[in-house]
Amino acid sequence: MTDDEDQVAGLLLAAGGGRRLGGRPKALLEHRGHPLVEHAVAVLRAAGCTRVHVVLGARAADVRDRADLAGCVLVDNPDWERGMGSSLRTGLDSLTGTGARAALVSLVDQPGIGAEAMARVRAGYRDETSLVSAAYAGVRGHPVLLGAAHWAGVAATATGDRGARAYLREHEAEIALVECADVARPYDIDTEADLVHLE
Repeated sequence: MTDDEDQVAGLLLAAGGGRRLGGRPKALLEHRGHPLVEHAVAVLRAAGCTRVHVVLGARAADVRDRADLAGCVLVDNPDWERGMGSSLRTGLDSLTGTGARAALVSLVDQPGIGAEAMARVRAGYRDETSLVSAAYAGVRGHPVLLGAAHWAGVAATATGDRGARAYLREHEAEIALVECADVARPYDIDTEADLVHLE
């Protein structure tokens, strides 16, 4: 990976078990005729990520069977039940040594965030010290771009379902916010009521 285009890898967190959805893994929910994980990978690719790592957990074998994830690096998180923090650590670890200098971190359960918002955040990449986040009416949200210089610090503080939250709070002054409210809706698919957002 020497080309500037390839220095930002997509990192899709898709391991959740959908506890509040009756145990239906979010990766396998249908959206526009495809599993949600497939849709999320396509969004990262459309935003310019040629390398995409996908962290799987709940029913990983079913996800591999049912979703077309050709060309992706599939990473199994055996500790997925411990929450998003473990998936983020696993995903960042999988990027170590690949030549990637930043990770554009995306969540599988946010189909309202499309390629335009992802591309805006990705465009904020400068070097491995970059920290960039989408913002919605000024409030920080997803996706988040984490330069490689921050990966160890993020991994050290990522616990439970908090992901990079604690690290980002500590480094608030370094984060470049990119407003995305005009092109994306940052809802999560967490409960049965949220399923209305799927098409």
